[in-house]
Amino acid sequence: MGIIIWLIVGGVVGWLASLIMRRDAQQGIILNVVVGIVGAMLAGFLFSGGSINGAITLRSFLLSLLGAVILLAIVNLFTRKSVR
Repeated sequence: MGIIIWLIVGGVVGWLASLIMRRDAQQGIILNVVVGIVGAMLAGFLFSGGSINGAITLRSFLLSLLGAVILLAIVNLFTRKSVR
């Protein structure tokens, strides 16, 4: 059951991050999930926001969103040469 929740929350986080970074038209649902999950891992690594097995809280959701936005900003640096 935990992996399903990761996929759903990862998809939501990735979708919100893609809206914030204005990349939603360029990526599909699979990339949204990947960006959300990798962004959550990035935020956990950078900010020590929680563990992988921890519950989803507002703090962990916001840190995951921040990590996904940072990840998309890094991707923008390499694909567009500028961060929006």
